[in-house]
Amino acid sequence: MTINTVFTCHLPDDAATTALGHVLATLLQAGDTVLLRGGIGAGKTHLSRAFIQAKLGRAEDVPSPTFTLVQTYDAEDCEIWHADLYRLSHPDEVLELGLEAALEHGICLIEWPDRLGEFAPETALNIALCAKAEGREAQVSGGRAGLLQAIQKAYPPHE
Repeated sequence: MTINTVFTCHLPDDAATTALGHVLATLLQAGDTVLLRGGIGAGKTHLSRAFIQAKLGRAEDVPSPTFTLVQTYDAEDCEIWHADLYRLSHPDEVLELGLEAALEHGICLIEWPDRLGEFAPETALNIALCAKAEGREAQVSGGRAGLLQAIQKAYPPHE
């Protein structure tokens, strides 16, 4: 298998997006940040919800953090922060949310990461989602050493 610096996968339906979230739940660990890019309705929250429920090992209510800005969840091995930064007007507002510490010690899923400015971690995993045919496409890049290769190897999950 050839390992690329950008892994592109077609997600033909919601089940495929959920499967990607489950793969991420097996691979992400404390200190990992996922920057989720894509327009409104691209699947950022769907992917986050699938990841969070898989990481928690239960069907947890996972609302979109559009209005609360941040939702947190206690997983067995770390805290998960799900943030939607759409309504922020300046990167300094990230500090007010407490995201700076979470970026170091938890798993952070961040929608609308362009609002992070200089606070975006260099080792963040980038996932860009866009509509494609009947489903969506995910372009995955970055991440800590070996993470992208592990995702590429694990997706699609083999049953």
